[in-house]
Amino acid sequence: MGVRAAAPVSTPAPSALLVSVVIPCLNEAGNIQECVHRARAVLDKHSISGEVVVADNGSEDGSAELAEAAGARVVREPRRGYGSAYLAGFDAARGDYIVMIDADLTYDFEEIPRFVKELDDGAELVMGNRMEGIQPGAMPWMNRYIGNPVLSGFLNFLYRTRVRDVHCGMRAIRRDVLPQLELRTTGMEFASEMVIRAAQQKLDVREFPIELHVRGGESKLSPFRDGWRHLRLILVYHPNFLFLLPGALMAVLGTLITITVFAHVQLFGREFFLHTLIAGCMLIIVGTQVVGLGLCARAYGVYFLGERDTFFQRSRERFRLEHGLLLGGAVVVAGLALGGVIVGKWIGRGFGTLSEERLAILSATLVIAGLQVFFTSFLLSILGLRRRD
Repeated sequence: MGVRAAAPVSTPAPSALLVSVVIPCLNEAGNIQECVHRARAVLDKHSISGEVVVADNGSEDGSAELAEAAGARVVREPRRGYGSAYLAGFDAARGDYIVMIDADLTYDFEEIPRFVKELDDGAELVMGNRMEGIQPGAMPWMNRYIGNPVLSGFLNFLYRTRVRDVHCGMRAIRRDVLPQLELRTTGMEFASEMVIRAAQQKLDVREFPIELHVRGGESKLSPFRDGWRHLRLILVYHPNFLFLLPGALMAVLGTLITITVFAHVQLFGREFFLHTLIAGCMLIIVGTQVVGLGLCARAYGVYFLGERDTFFQRSRERFRLEHGLLLGGAVVVAGLALGGVIVGKWIGRGFGTLSEERLAILSATLVIAGLQVFFTSFLLSILGLRRRD
């Protein structure tokens, strides 16, 4: 996933301009002048003080020159990517409000005043919803009935948002909230990142229906590639679902399996032995590691991305590095003690044949899991050096 460093967190000064219409552009020579003219006409018609900013993303068909000739202020961003273009456009925008709109003529520029009105009424991010206004041939059936509903629904489930069309290319945002979002991604997943970060920062997000028209020119979307980029971003920004939940489930399941083997519990009319124990201990080891990764990812989100997590904050206040070291050390000692028992039995048998495979597996599992807890505690402490209390 492409990322670029977030801009320094600072609140933009109020501007004499109310609106910056930011249009990302990559080889849109057939559309870009019409986009600029339409945007400028709407601003003038409704007496909205504003500008049109075209973020040219390395076009090779003269799009940048055509946009300038049409009256836009052009920002050139050679690093390819939908997110890269928008980040450059945001940096150059001077309006208090930023209206984002694609350069393919699929959106109605006459909707701009509606977005501005919502921002005037207190909204911080305003989304368009295309799903009920898709004109015939404007969206492939896979995107309309599978890709967008599934990804939007999954994002809403994880982040408790109510945005029906997460990937809509027409939206508006207050320029002064951009530093809170710390947007970083450079590709198409930028659309999802903005909604996720707005939800995490508890912004006032609103949505209303708009129409989607047939595109002018060739589409640059790749359904499977871009869909995967959106999905992985949704997962990466939610370490609880990606790491902590599956890790905890694996560790608990592995512990139950291990107890079942040692307690000689019969399930389905049969008893389980060595191979089942190996599987259970493997789940414990992997689960412990995944939970540790999840805690580190959670710490990174809180300390470096400014995410709000009340449970994590309370846990940080109650548990320190020393608690993790003591827990990890105790588990390692328990594993070594079991190893000592095995060695004692071996010595007692005159260094002869030894059949303590189950105890040996459990001993190794405890040592490995304890070391994971021990060193993960140090890593969490290192990440915590970044926190600002």
